Amino acid sequence: MSAAHTPSWTEQLLALQGRPITDADRQRAALHLIDWLGCVLLGHTSPAGQALHRWAAQAAPGPCWAVGGLSLRSEDAALVNGSLGNIDELDDLHREAVVHPADTLMAAALALAQREQATPHALLDAVVRGYEVAIRVGLLAGTAHYQHWYSTATCGVFGAATAAASLLQLDATQALHALAQAGMQASGVWQCRLEPGFSKQLATGRSAQSGVLAADLAAAGMAGPRHILEGQHGWLAATGSLPDATRARAVLAPAPGTPWLIHAVSFKPWPACRHVHPAMACAMQLHVQIADVGEIVRIEVSSYQTALDFADRAQPHTTQQARFSLQHAVAVALLRGDFGLADTLPESLAQSALVRLRAATQVHATSRWSRAYPAHYGAQVRVWLRDGRRLAAEVADAPGDPENPLSNAAVLAKAQRVMQAAGHGSQPVTALIQACADLPHAASLDGLWQIGRASCRERVSSPV
Repeated sequence: MSAAHTPSWTEQLLALQGRPITDADRQRAALHLIDWLGCVLLGHTSPAGQALHRWAAQAAPGPCWAVGGLSLRSEDAALVNGSLGNIDELDDLHREAVVHPADTLMAAALALAQREQATPHALLDAVVRGYEVAIRVGLLAGTAHYQHWYSTATCGVFGAATAAASLLQLDATQALHALAQAGMQASGVWQCRLEPGFSKQLATGRSAQSGVLAADLAAAGMAGPRHILEGQHGWLAATGSLPDATRARAVLAPAPGTPWLIHAVSFKPWPACRHVHPAMACAMQLHVQIADVGEIVRIEVSSYQTALDFADRAQPHTTQQARFSLQHAVAVALLRGDFGLADTLPESLAQSALVRLRAATQVHATSRWSRAYPAHYGAQVRVWLRDGRRLAAEVADAPGDPENPLSNAAVLAKAQRVMQAAGHGSQPVTALIQACADLPHAASLDGLWQIGRASCRERVSSPV
């Protein structure tokens, strides 16, 4: 086959979209939708969420639901909803791709589904396909890309465009152009995690918005480069992320019968950076063995290098820093055996027992855990007590990972807690969760839109 007729990497990704989607796949997509909606409703109550709401209140009206009780154009609804899912660090994650797929593509899929009056199956199928492409682009880019680029945004835009193209029922050529235009807009650098502000939220929101725009432009005939991913000046080369041929083949040509990658995505049980979850899980195991944390004289945390790069923060001073602190996460887990939203508030940071435990904590990376990353996120925590005892716990895969999964009931219970923490009543929350859970067998999406708008009206009338 001549080079001119060799399928591009984008075309190979799109060829994978024709695999059958089962009821189990759609149920999984609905579960991720529920999980993401909880994150979005809670994110709306934050300073970043309120800033977005002020911006959106000035935007042109349209047919699409946005959290906060607004009806916006599809692109603007995607921007608003897509900016909110990562704020409280409760979003889902594909470990090896280092991508939080829901943060970008769910908002794009919801906006297009409402605008186009799509069926529930069309929405859920678009989500399954969007996850597949976002994750596979993340696998192509690899961890080298993650050093400087916010992979959720840069890779997620391809998933958002795929979901949007699916809902618009674009043909193969149009879908190719949609991904090409997505690649032209793929952006988001990690400076946003080193300085205060809301740019991380903008990155995911813009990726959701860009996915919608890319599909709409492709539908209108806007052509783009076939080799946007692997070309000489393509996106992977430009970001220093071009993989070798062996890795590319493994990503682009999975074995026949390979399940959709949405099933390999992890759910987070606790509101903190995923890189601290393994150590936090270890500390929770030790909590049941320690009657009095005042007896702890030394704590040692070992994990993989990226966990330290993101979360070696012995003295967190803000809520956001608390979410990215191995020392604080381990201290809270040792003290309480849990970690919740209140544990990132200033009063928790100032608690004397936690201040002392953080000061007693040393963190370091080991070759064992670093070699396992990113296929596995692991850690060990060791604790020394005044009586001379040394206790230890380790996890190779954090709770919520495919090897250590949360039950469906646990994911739904998490969503219930998170939505109620956002100020929504128990009954509307239960109705919203049920409406999403029913989507694989629902006749239309009308009930979802009605319940979503009703819950927003209730929240808007409550104090922020």
